[in-house]
Amino acid sequence: MNFDLTTEQEMIKRTIREFAEEEVAPGAIERDRTKQFPLDIFKKLADMGMMGLPFPEEYGGGGADTVSFAIVVEELSRFCGSTGITYSAHISLGGAPLYLFGSEEQKQKYLTPICTGESFGAFGLTEPNAGSDAGGTKTTAKEVNGEYVINGNKCFITNASYAKYLALTAITGEKDGKKEISAIIVPTNAMGFSIFDNYEKMGLHSSNTTELVLEDVKVPLGNLLGKAGEGFKQFLITLDGGRIGIGAMAVGIAQGAYEKALIYAKERKQFGRSISSFQSIQFKLADMAMKIELARNMVYKAAWLKDQGRVFSKEAAMCKLYASEICMEVTSQAVQIHGGNGYMKDYHVERMMRDAKLLEIGEGTSEVQRVVISRLIGC
Repeated sequence: MNFDLTTEQEMIKRTIREFAEEEVAPGAIERDRTKQFPLDIFKKLADMGMMGLPFPEEYGGGGADTVSFAIVVEELSRFCGSTGITYSAHISLGGAPLYLFGSEEQKQKYLTPICTGESFGAFGLTEPNAGSDAGGTKTTAKEVNGEYVINGNKCFITNASYAKYLALTAITGEKDGKKEISAIIVPTNAMGFSIFDNYEKMGLHSSNTTELVLEDVKVPLGNLLGKAGEGFKQFLITLDGGRIGIGAMAVGIAQGAYEKALIYAKERKQFGRSISSFQSIQFKLADMAMKIELARNMVYKAAWLKDQGRVFSKEAAMCKLYASEICMEVTSQAVQIHGGNGYMKDYHVERMMRDAKLLEIGEGTSEVQRVVISRLIGC
């Protein structure tokens, strides 16, 4: 076993860490307050060739691996969860389905602009009555005069306001009494396609979370992604990769909160000495460091398995579940270590705690991850 990063991975880590410290960190609190989408940051990431990092160079990507993708998500999330989830969704939910299931023509037309940063990546899966029960999809796509006519709505969709098109799931028919769910690429400027960015969220304020409404939206039959009826299987595969991104994001937020808490504990004086000299604080910090390291190793293992072309569904679910839950724990303890100051926005950790909660919900709740793991271990 070799736990060393490759030369390329180390270079990416150094580059993105420096970028995150200089470009992402300074405005994180203000973006959270104003709910400003970090568009300038992503323009710079595009200039750096990061927006298509794990995709082949022939589509404008960086030709890197999943471990490198996880590193970038972690480093961005260390200072700003909103930036981290925007990047993670752009790659793992927006770009990945097009790369995995698209025809060569579709990849050239739709994946390339995502890789170059001309368009953000987004994925239309969740509906008001189809969250954890994704099979409960009600959006329909009916064939009429050689086109799909799509009606329905999607909720909690990341990046859609900044995406020129996205893949979404819809019922295209019925087979043996069961819904035939397919994935279809839809331009966001199509007639009858409306995007609403009106959610009042607990955290991740500067990320873009939208509702999609489709009223008789017409697209060519050639916009079908992969084969008809395989949308359900496609999004399960997509979510496996997305869970690695969420795990990496959780590690990044937890690492950022831990670092803030460690610095504060060394500087904060009580009873004539720094609070880091008290065993109760030392044990909190030790547990935080240990759990972050465990979570990081789990994320890297899942990413490595994916890069080797091996089965990684169980490891992806495990890393997402564990990392998201320890992230919530670590950020909560970081607030506790800061005491009253931790409750104040200027100290960052309350924002990190708010941002962390989504990670136990998105890309499959903690409860769903346990269901997935239970099935994969043969229960």
